[in-house]
Amino acid sequence: MADEHNGPAGTPERHRHDGHDHDHEDDVDLLEEGTTPAADVAPGKTGPVQTLRTYAPVIISLVGLLMGIVLDKYADWFKDPVRLIGYIAAYLPVGWPVLKRAWKGIVSGNVFTEFFLMGVATLGAFGIREYPEGVAVMLFYTIGELFQDAAVLRARRSIKALLDVRPDEVTVMQNGKPQTVKAATVAVGAVVQVKPGEKVGLDGTMRSESGTFDTAALTGESVPRTIAKGESVLAGMINRQSLVEMDVTTPYQDSKLSRILKLVQQATGRKAQTQEFIARFAKIYTPAICGLALLITLVPYFFVADYQFRDWLYRGLVFLVIGCPCALVISIPLGYFGGIGAGSKQGILFKGSVFLDLVTQLKTVVMDKTGTLTKGVFAVQEVKPVGIDANKLAQLTAALESKSTHPVATALLAYARANNGRVHDGEKGYESISVEGVEEIPGHGLKGRVDGKEMLAGNAKLLQKFSVSFDDALTQIPYTIVMAALDGQFSGYFTIADEVKPDAAEAVKRLKADGIYTVMLSGDKSAVVEAVAKQVGVDEWHGDLLPEDKVTQVERLKADLSVNPKSKLAFVGDGVNDAPVVALADVGIAMGGLGSDATIETADVIIQNDEPAKIAMSVAIGRATRRIVWQNITLSLVVKGIVLVLGAGGLATMWEAVFADVGVAMLAILNAVRVQNLKF
Repeated sequence: MADEHNGPAGTPERHRHDGHDHDHEDDVDLLEEGTTPAADVAPGKTGPVQTLRTYAPVIISLVGLLMGIVLDKYADWFKDPVRLIGYIAAYLPVGWPVLKRAWKGIVSGNVFTEFFLMGVATLGAFGIREYPEGVAVMLFYTIGELFQDAAVLRARRSIKALLDVRPDEVTVMQNGKPQTVKAATVAVGAVVQVKPGEKVGLDGTMRSESGTFDTAALTGESVPRTIAKGESVLAGMINRQSLVEMDVTTPYQDSKLSRILKLVQQATGRKAQTQEFIARFAKIYTPAICGLALLITLVPYFFVADYQFRDWLYRGLVFLVIGCPCALVISIPLGYFGGIGAGSKQGILFKGSVFLDLVTQLKTVVMDKTGTLTKGVFAVQEVKPVGIDANKLAQLTAALESKSTHPVATALLAYARANNGRVHDGEKGYESISVEGVEEIPGHGLKGRVDGKEMLAGNAKLLQKFSVSFDDALTQIPYTIVMAALDGQFSGYFTIADEVKPDAAEAVKRLKADGIYTVMLSGDKSAVVEAVAKQVGVDEWHGDLLPEDKVTQVERLKADLSVNPKSKLAFVGDGVNDAPVVALADVGIAMGGLGSDATIETADVIIQNDEPAKIAMSVAIGRATRRIVWQNITLSLVVKGIVLVLGAGGLATMWEAVFADVGVAMLAILNAVRVQNLKF
């Protein structure tokens, strides 16, 4: 579905920069090496840094300009041609790269660029002997570009920070000895050793009994996670405790982290409508500014009695400087990339700036139940003992269920294991309880002799089969229920259900506060779905759905929104069966931590730590980004409009022109990077 939201086909034109230039006409690719003009890659670093060499041209020109101004005031000998040569020397360090870019643009047919505007305006200032102003305009323009580069670097680092969590080398066990090799050369099935404090380089499963890992780089979670033997370990996690070993399950280039990095790098190609509008606007606006500047210079000849070509040329040049669209065409994409960076800090991956815009238009959010609003893992919700201590019942039942591999048995064992420390003095945990003669009765449960007593553990049909009486009301409980009987007497029951995520209700509450209609769809039993729906507070819910039924429901909800083209629908899911509806939605959101690869590839937004609260947070980030983008558009157009009128009327000099161009660009850039520091 992502292609539906892409910008115009083709790759945006990009240039290798000389000193400080950007191809503002199309976009700024923050994820492409070489696109940051002040960028040099420092040894041992993953990203570019600004060096002293970057600032040398500005420093030389600034010193030359100040010396020229002082000599103009105090040195009688500082006259042409010495004065011209001095100011040319001050101009060239900052002006030559811009003139070179302007010439390349002219040769390639891309004439009306900001480089062309700056070149014509400053050379024109030299032509009318306003040397200090010509140097000052180019100098402050370059300073503004350097300031902008620093902002681009910051946004770029926040997005590319993921690169730091993928080590190039790993320790592989070969013939019982650890060997350090390139991660890209390690085959599936190899045994990898991860030392304490070391980053995991490949996806795999735990070979050791357990390990504690920091998953913040992948999910944004600060709480370390314990991973047991046989469970998945992902590239980018950091081993926090003892030495562990893992079996590699995925090639280096196919690891979940590698796929996330590819998705991030592709995000720049998907532009928001605002960006596309500004790019189209600049292609019309820049030639129009050049035409108006020419008219301001020449037309007064026919209407002004004391027409002075030099004065009107100066006004036209001021108009050119003011009209440079730099603030618009860099601050807008920078604002969107700031939003993408802010999302990545929170474990939310937007696959393009277009989706930052689309989430602001959401009117309906449809969510899957299992794995999205619930944890997707069976767990004991409550224990109701009859004539026996709850922990004692749990240990006896777990001892019997330890002979089964059913998911319900797994849930009971996990509960008993967690409560082993609360067994009364003299009592035993389930591992030490004797179990004999276990018989599995298909569709009913288990029967066996536990701790010397005949025990039954299963559903209502099992107890009915062995004539054990119990309250018929228990059959109305919507969740899975395991009943237990000891020596023919009903001893209590366990309710087992998929546990609701702690932040699910808060997530729904925030969405509803934003005026978004919430819907839950699930293939689970309707009674279970209703119980979860009431617990989390969604507006509408449907259960017993097949994958094609979910598609039908989403199509119905989209049809309800079709009366307003700006009203969008999002679907949030995690399973393979969710991929079709994720693709059908205007915005597909995947729970990426435990989600299926198919759903993650199809989705437009990925929540890497599986927290439902991040759904509402993604909307908040989108709205903050859009608000900042429109603030920049308004600021740029209003200030430029005012100063353009003043310049055309001869009331603004080159100095006001510099403020209107560079000053507004600086303010817009500062505002654009602000989104990365906002609290959501």
